[in-house]
Amino acid sequence: MGHLDHAAFGWLTPVLSYAMACTGAALGLRCTVRALETTGGSRRNWLLTAASALGTGIWTMHFTAMLGFAVRGTDLRYDVPLTVLSLVVAMVVVCAGVFAVGYGRDRTRALVLGGLTTGIGVASMHYLGMAALRLHGDVSFDPVMVAVSVVIAVVAATAALWAALNITAPLAVTVASLVMGLAVSSMHYTGMHAVRVRVLPSAEPLAGATAMQFVFPLAVGLGSYLFLTSAFVALSPTARERAAEDAARRAWRSTPAVTEWPPVERGNHAYIP
Repeated sequence: MGHLDHAAFGWLTPVLSYAMACTGAALGLRCTVRALETTGGSRRNWLLTAASALGTGIWTMHFTAMLGFAVRGTDLRYDVPLTVLSLVVAMVVVCAGVFAVGYGRDRTRALVLGGLTTGIGVASMHYLGMAALRLHGDVSFDPVMVAVSVVIAVVAATAALWAALNITAPLAVTVASLVMGLAVSSMHYTGMHAVRVRVLPSAEPLAGATAMQFVFPLAVGLGSYLFLTSAFVALSPTARERAAEDAARRAWRSTPAVTEWPPVERGNHAYIP
């Protein structure tokens, strides 16, 4: 049995992966809140952004944590097509769950269906990512721990969608994101503790790319996407803020002698020509 190290770089990869999970969760929640305040194409676009954020956050969390994974006695490689497929799976299933909640008429039914779909999809992404792992030896999984990790994924996904429906205050969203990030990380490390490796030393070269050749650049790129999108969402006004601005604009224009918006500042007073 090979010795598995889940934190070869110490606390660096667990902390970074948790930060990625929290960032994706926070962005996904904020975008879903924005979506539920709108209709038509705007709702669809916000839901797509929410799904991409959640899916990217979950995938980046997994593979950032995998950067710290090592097995004594063998090198590790990653099958590129399977790794990319795991990202696509994460995006698609999270999108299905978010749209179920965003457009579902029966909130309870949509929440259960969306949470189950998204949770199973997240677990599928994790184990598909593990199937992309190449090493000198055989990999097996403890079925009990696998089942526990799937349950955690479903519960975490359902909690995330419930939070998207019921939590709107920024502080509450932040707390919910920290909890969701912890749940996603727990699912990952529970799944990793299900892994059993029997090392078979060999001089044959392993197929695939190393983590630094492929996984690291992709994780950095997706992480950058998360932070840039977070900045965009933070700076864009909410529907309530736009409605308040429009109401204020109409009030000024309905006032007699008001011909310019916004009023021009003259000294310490607003000057209306």
